[in-house]
Amino acid sequence: MIADGDADGVDLSGLPVAISFHYSDDEPGCPWSWILYLDQRASSEQRAALEAIFTGRLAGNAAPHFPWIEDEVVEVHVAEISVDHTPRRQLLRVRDHVTVRIRDRYPGGETVTCVIPGHGQAGEELVADELAVKTGPFDFGYNGVCGYAAAFDYSG
Repeated sequence: MIADGDADGVDLSGLPVAISFHYSDDEPGCPWSWILYLDQRASSEQRAALEAIFTGRLAGNAAPHFPWIEDEVVEVHVAEISVDHTPRRQLLRVRDHVTVRIRDRYPGGETVTCVIPGHGQAGEELVADELAVKTGPFDFGYNGVCGYAAAFDYSG
């Protein structure tokens, strides 16, 4: 969820964006395959700006936050996106495509942030009760896997 911001004068405040991705440590260079979801309530100008930001085409500091930008986006979808940031009960839903439902804080002592962008910032390690993606080449679902919630600042 973009709390506050704009791109070249196009207001992006309050707009949600979602990304589903896959990468493999077993492949040379760990290539990313990823799908970008833009909210249907955004205007065409807002969607164009968001796509430019999240693909790294718009100048700015995207690379530290978005490691996938070096690889090609598989698809871009416009869909209804619902977000609830209630602590330890977060929910992300991209209609007919993605569901992420957080169950609680991760109780263990080890770090579980994996490759999640933002993991270097103050945040919270969580357990995803449901993580399901059904878009294009992605068709998977997991229960009880690690998650991470953190805010970050993007500037360009």
